[in-house]
Amino acid sequence: MADRISGDRRLPVPVTAYGPLHLLASHVHRLANTGRAQEALAAADAFLAIADAVDDIRTARFLVQGKMYALLALGRSTEAHPYGVALLHAQRRAGSGPGEAKALCDLAQINVLTGHYVDGMRNLARAGVLLDAGTADDDRHRSALCSFAEAATAAELYESAADAYEHLRHRSTSFDLVHAMTLLYWGLRLAHVGRTEEARTRLRRSAEITRERLDDQPDPTVTAVHALALAKLGETTVAEKLARSVVVELRAAGTHQYARMAHLALGISLRAHGLLAESRREFIAARDLTEPGARPDELPIIRFELALTALELDDGRPSRDLFEVVEGQVRELWQLRLQRLAMLRQARQREETETARAHAEREVLRDPLTGLGNRRRFDVLLDGVSPVAEEPLTLLLIDVDHFKAVNDAYSHSAGDEALRQVAAILRAHCRAEDEAVRYAGDEFVIFLRGDVRAGGEVGERIRTAVARTEIITSVRMTVSVGVAVWRPGMTGDQLFRAADERLYAAKWSGRNTTAV
Repeated sequence: MADRISGDRRLPVPVTAYGPLHLLASHVHRLANTGRAQEALAAADAFLAIADAVDDIRTARFLVQGKMYALLALGRSTEAHPYGVALLHAQRRAGSGPGEAKALCDLAQINVLTGHYVDGMRNLARAGVLLDAGTADDDRHRSALCSFAEAATAAELYESAADAYEHLRHRSTSFDLVHAMTLLYWGLRLAHVGRTEEARTRLRRSAEITRERLDDQPDPTVTAVHALALAKLGETTVAEKLARSVVVELRAAGTHQYARMAHLALGISLRAHGLLAESRREFIAARDLTEPGARPDELPIIRFELALTALELDDGRPSRDLFEVVEGQVRELWQLRLQRLAMLRQARQREETETARAHAEREVLRDPLTGLGNRRRFDVLLDGVSPVAEEPLTLLLIDVDHFKAVNDAYSHSAGDEALRQVAAILRAHCRAEDEAVRYAGDEFVIFLRGDVRAGGEVGERIRTAVARTEIITSVRMTVSVGVAVWRPGMTGDQLFRAADERLYAAKWSGRNTTAV
């Protein structure tokens, strides 16, 4: 391998943003998404051992995500929860806005499925605020928005889910089917609570989307969705024909969600044609195909249609009592859905208020010239240094050499531009967990989460980058860097004094130097 790298200067594996072993994670996700969740769990455990052995952190994170999705597909939401929390913490440490939003959405879905609706709505609201602040054309943003729609679907927040899928459909037709399904279930639920016109609007839109897909290419899953929408719209002859053409194939393929839709379409169509016993059998077949991980709104829909058919079969008192009970439950579930929608909107308002407050606080702590933290932010960070800190911390104190001479010779505006460019170099060498601030004038400080070796390496890279960059035409600007590592028992002031001493040593050794 070493000969190959040195011989033709090419790496033996493709370089991606997902880690060198990302194909293993992709395989796990593919298994989880195609009804092979048990295989996905086994593969995830095996591949995690490999990723951990070679320290491929990114692939390990995607494998954990795939394992979480597999557990959700199996209906084991409680077991999935710790993985969702771990992924959220990892994304926050990485400083990825879209990554954090996606993790929040996944955790919100788990919260909903385990009955923790307050936590779910709060996480979903926070994710929505992060997504609004992101770049809509970014792939990671689209992935997070897809997770937002899935979490909203799990909570039966059709309004939010449909809006998210509408945005996604503008960028990719691959979201057409899930958008149509969201509108379909929304329409079915509206019909069951007596909001007929609103129901028909959603059902017609669902049918339009699936008809366009079928015109391009026949597909049994799309056919099942289309047939159910048509059946509920009253086009039962066509719906029955379409459903019969795919129901056996869907059952044989194990695509039970779409098979349930085909059975529902047949049941509704047969009932409209007066074939009540046959209709009842189709609804029972749909009910018997329900499985762990199914949508929470499917079973209430099936039960309502089954109870309605039972009422038409036997209009006796028992059947009427049964239907009234089911209808009452459906209306109660709808009210609970509306309460969750109100909870989400209230949580969103709180998150927006908190985000605005945090933004205002950041502006107070931001240096307007460089965009880095200012002296006040420095004081906050230094006060936060604990004598019993657990994480390694290294302080880099950076001073622009002979900056007064630059100001005197080239004007203060040129000096300001020089400081902005130096700040940009500092920012480029900071990870998400590090923070650079403008301490005073031409002095900067980096709070680096790492040991003294990492601090020395970063300091030297910064020094080299400044020296090689033409910040002011025909002028070679340099910086001196002092590096000090926190040791147990040190206060923030003591750490800063240690870094200042190293900076002093760098200055006296001729400047353009990193002293550790």
